[in-house]
Amino acid sequence: MTASQPSLDVLVVGGGNAALCAALMAREAGCSVRILESAPQLWRGGNSTHTRNLRCMHDAPQDVLIESYPEEEFWQDLLKVTGGLTNEEMARIAIRHSATCRPWMFKHGVRFQPSLSGALHTARTNAFFMGGGKALINAYFRSAQNLGIAIDYDCTVVDLEIQEGHFRAAKAVHQLPDGSTRQEWIEAKSCVLACGGFESNLDKLKAAWGQNEWGEWTAENFLVRGTRYNHGVLIDVLKDLGADMIGDATQAHMVAIDARAPLYDGGICTRIDCVSLGVVVNKFAQRFYDEGEDFWPKRYAIWGRLVALQPGQIAYSITDAKAVGRFMPPVFDGTVCNTLEELAQTLGLDQEAFMKTLNDYNQACQVGHFDHTTLDDCHTQGLTPVKSHWALPINTPPFYAYPVRPGITFTYLGLKTDKTTAVHFAGQPSQNLFVAGEMMSGNVLGQGYTAGVGMTIGTAFGRIAGSSAALSVKAQGEKHPGPPTDSHLLSRVKHASA
Repeated sequence: MTASQPSLDVLVVGGGNAALCAALMAREAGCSVRILESAPQLWRGGNSTHTRNLRCMHDAPQDVLIESYPEEEFWQDLLKVTGGLTNEEMARIAIRHSATCRPWMFKHGVRFQPSLSGALHTARTNAFFMGGGKALINAYFRSAQNLGIAIDYDCTVVDLEIQEGHFRAAKAVHQLPDGSTRQEWIEAKSCVLACGGFESNLDKLKAAWGQNEWGEWTAENFLVRGTRYNHGVLIDVLKDLGADMIGDATQAHMVAIDARAPLYDGGICTRIDCVSLGVVVNKFAQRFYDEGEDFWPKRYAIWGRLVALQPGQIAYSITDAKAVGRFMPPVFDGTVCNTLEELAQTLGLDQEAFMKTLNDYNQACQVGHFDHTTLDDCHTQGLTPVKSHWALPINTPPFYAYPVRPGITFTYLGLKTDKTTAVHFAGQPSQNLFVAGEMMSGNVLGQGYTAGVGMTIGTAFGRIAGSSAALSVKAQGEKHPGPPTDSHLLSRVKHASA
């Protein structure tokens, strides 16, 4: 490293939605920008490539969005799924931002379409990306290239130089075509960290979740819905450097997905969406939660955690012929049988226990007017756990079963920040180090999830981070902070002893 003033204005670590929003905003503000993406170009974009939509506040119909979805309703939806574990100021910033960001997205090549058929209850709340998350990411990268933003693929940042809360440089490891690596220290006047959580690091997940009451290492049976490149390296680095942290290592956006899905990058098509139309049983053929508690987009993300807490981290979503055509069909065929007894036998479940569970459920169903588009009056009575809505007897062959396991999307443990997205050290905001996306999602999502809110958080705070980084560069131009004088090791020692 040199002691000269860095020539690069803004370094962006990450290549997903939040990182690209930050890079584009900083470039539009006149800064030179360089993006470091740990994935190869083919797999660029992180978890954003698997997304479908953006949850949007709007007070009146807007192109692809029907009716209205006001701020207070959005906030109450978020408050409900998080159980109050959220920072209201940060949450409302993201909510309000969602009402105004789409024209900017459109300018950078993103296009929208109405809610997809079978995507339950989202026509009013969520704007869908035409072509999905991959098309969104490609549009942003294309815009970045057109604006002259430098992009490095196969480039992982493994360390940072921070001096008294001030970013100096990042240590990048480039993976070369011949299999070798090259290391580089990259200086910049400002830096945005947006390189995801640690959901791809199964060892870290295993350490966080530990062993359950059956002696099982819970995380050993997790599947990763998205990228294999989010290992949480910089979360650990920042923690060691004294950055303020937020969130619980076991909290995450975690969905019940098909147990036959691949370990990585299964994406949206592995989600099982028929839970609210039937019952879910564990390996002991027991129900364990209310399948009809609320609309699926508000409740689908709790089911991964619920399954994670079951023995063997396995469960089975059971439906009958009445459910066919009422949910997004999964990519893998379900197990289909003409009798419930045969279904239990095929699944390897105790037939007597299974039949008792299904018979008890069928007898408890109080069938009123079934309507899957509303919180209807079809419920169970005298059954624990209750099924609050859409409770129809499972009695019409053929019968279907889908095996599910926990599918982790992204983790919530990360860096504490504020409305400027500055990384904090001992309660003090850095003047030139900012964070966006999954790395700071714990500021809004203490637990729980609702469809599309991850993209709301990433878009809002990604754009804010890019603007904050540009303002930091401008401030440094007005008042030069002075060149770094300490070695990387010495700066760490000084910070640790402060």
